[in-house]
Amino acid sequence: MTLGIVWTSNYYLLVAVALMVLSFIPLIRKFEAKKLEAKEIVIIAILAAIAAVSRIPFAALPSVQPTSFVIIMTGIVFGRETGFLVGIVSAFVSNIFLGQGPWTPWQMFAWGLMGFTAGYFQKKNWFNSSPKLLIFGFVWGFIFGWIMNLWFLVGFISPFSWKGLLTAYLASFYFDLAHGISNVFFLKVFAHKWEKMLQRIKRKYGLFIKN
Repeated sequence: MTLGIVWTSNYYLLVAVALMVLSFIPLIRKFEAKKLEAKEIVIIAILAAIAAVSRIPFAALPSVQPTSFVIIMTGIVFGRETGFLVGIVSAFVSNIFLGQGPWTPWQMFAWGLMGFTAGYFQKKNWFNSSPKLLIFGFVWGFIFGWIMNLWFLVGFISPFSWKGLLTAYLASFYFDLAHGISNVFFLKVFAHKWEKMLQRIKRKYGLFIKN
């Protein structure tokens, strides 16, 4: 009975956001268990700031997200947990300027998961060729949009219907496509230079050698 009241009232949005936030805890706790040096905390803060600030000039261009590029490169060079943390922090910080709302935890989760999977596939040597990296960036343009569609469905489609779900995903197609294409562009043009730069910093200061 209580569960039915929660689901059929406006509280289901609150429940969804709470579940999203709780999903951060395992990775954040794993990250906190590591012994980080001050220089590692600094590089996380710098990368998160770059990712957040890079989003602002492109706010007028829907779904063009250099933020995703920075997060993907962070995961590739510095590992899964670092990519995840930079993803969630950059989403929260950029929304201080662009507007916080119930969508923020979903963006934090989506970008965090993007950084985590970039680090995971790099560890599995999946990015041993440029086309695979570009495919990864393109696919994540859609995955990010699909995750954000879930927020829209939970917040605005009541009662739930498959028609509403299909309409939401079809409506977001061109935005997701633009995100995917922009990821491909940034990765194609800047990935090699960024990886060289970040790897140099990683070696010089001995950052995240156990990540």
